[in-house]
Amino acid sequence: MEHYDWDKVEREELGPGLARQVIHTERMTVARIFLDRGAVVRRHQHENEQVTMIQRGRLRFEIDGAVREAAAGEVIRIPPDAPHSVEALEDGLAIDVFCPRREDWIRGDDAYLRG
Repeated sequence: MEHYDWDKVEREELGPGLARQVIHTERMTVARIFLDRGAVVRRHQHENEQVTMIQRGRLRFEIDGAVREAAAGEVIRIPPDAPHSVEALEDGLAIDVFCPRREDWIRGDDAYLRG
């Protein structure tokens, strides 16, 4: 068993209004994503299935051409390889779970999130 404390996980500033904390396990990645109102995660896609649980705020997702807003308490599933982007309509916090784990994040190949 492993135990994690979000208060002790490094917070990585990715760009204006966007930050994350990440835990990689053997088969999954779990991340807390902090978004200030107006922050955008540019359109991208990845092999990983993604489940996003909105903890605070309101986010607008565009997933494979479909647009959907989600607020605190709601969950969005993004299928593997689906092009998607996110815009924060309010200051927000989301928990993202990826399977398999985000090898691109481990390697640092996540330029779409930076700058």
